Amino acid sequence: MNALALRSLRHRPRAAVATFLAVLLGTLLIGSFATLAESSGAASGTDADTLVILGAVVGGWGAVIVLFSVASTVGITTTQRATEIGLLRTIGATPRQARRLIARETGAIAVTAAVAGALLASVTGRALFAMIRSGGLVSERTEYDAGPAAVGGAALLVLVVSALAASVAARRATRGPAGVVARESGGEQGRMRWWRVAVALLLIGYGIAMAVITITVTAHDADPYAAMSTSGSSSILVGVGMAVLAPVLLRWGAGPVRLLAGTSATAHLASYNTARRAHLLAGVLAPVVVLTSAAVGTLMLVDIDQRTLPGGTADSDTINLLNNVVVGMVSLFAAIMVVNAFSATIAHRREELHRLRLLGATPRQVRGSVVAEAGVVAVVGVVLGTVAALTTVVPFAVARHEGVVPDGGLWLAPVVVAAVVALTIGSARGAVRSAARETAR
Repeated sequence: MNALALRSLRHRPRAAVATFLAVLLGTLLIGSFATLAESSGAASGTDADTLVILGAVVGGWGAVIVLFSVASTVGITTTQRATEIGLLRTIGATPRQARRLIARETGAIAVTAAVAGALLASVTGRALFAMIRSGGLVSERTEYDAGPAAVGGAALLVLVVSALAASVAARRATRGPAGVVARESGGEQGRMRWWRVAVALLLIGYGIAMAVITITVTAHDADPYAAMSTSGSSSILVGVGMAVLAPVLLRWGAGPVRLLAGTSATAHLASYNTARRAHLLAGVLAPVVVLTSAAVGTLMLVDIDQRTLPGGTADSDTINLLNNVVVGMVSLFAAIMVVNAFSATIAHRREELHRLRLLGATPRQVRGSVVAEAGVVAVVGVVLGTVAALTTVVPFAVARHEGVVPDGGLWLAPVVVAAVVALTIGSARGAVRSAARETAR
């Protein structure tokens, strides 16, 4: 089984690289901030509080995004193999053997990536601490005091999530008779599992509840940052909740795009293909939604804060730094996941694109069809992400007495949307060009 798993990995390098990068970057990010929380044990006073906040709060939100992205990437690369799994079962493999094969492959990649990520995190964690101390957030007398516990715990956490994601996806891919799995794997998958819907509704409901609490309770608190503490996380919570429902939302969102396109054949076909492959393209939609919601919500929150509280407080610099770090961290990781997911998805569709060429489609037409699908994903993603961002922007603007529509900073949303759309379409173009070159060889 181990030999078969290793041979199998050599035949799908893009999927393996996608999983490797997700686990590596996830361990690196979580481990780096975990070292700050561990170093707080040797600090005292405000230095300890600052390190705990940076390590636990920022690292905690980063962990939510990272773990979701890891689970999404592992899930999509496993789902893409439904046809292969069905064929293995038709020649005598049992569902348990197929699941063991997937588990061995995922384990080999994840363990290697997690170990590498932990080693890198031990270096970047020290560099992050030095940057924080040079910025004056902690005093010079506070020393870096993190050992292997923080980075090891981060690696273990990411490995557990990877294993769970692979197990769930493998069980889903081996449900039903072998012939049915092999025949239906190219189309849309079955209904979304109840627990996934429950998790999504819980996240969305909690984010909306925090928005309501901001308007009704913390907006009247004497602490000017009380409202920020309740509303700041709403956009990320709702964005992650929507990302969990990405396959369903993509199918629903592709229809209106088709109506808006009118008689355009390219847009109609792209909309149809997007809805049909929602279970695959959801891996791209999810980071697009999270990236848009986190960036728009947090950047506009910081803008409102600086405009309505120009003098600031003693904690303003630290709070704004935290918000900017969260935006940068989430944006970087989500952007990498968009590129990663498109690369894995296009690699899975390489034979399909080659058949289009054999039927007479030109390379430009093939690229155009994929880019059009990316455009549909981008439009649906930025719309959902912007809606999620409103759960942070509107309550905080009301709390700072600017009303439902903020008095400024409205240009931030279009800029973020344009950047996300450009990233999504650019990732699709790069992935399909690379797949076309490999097919030509």
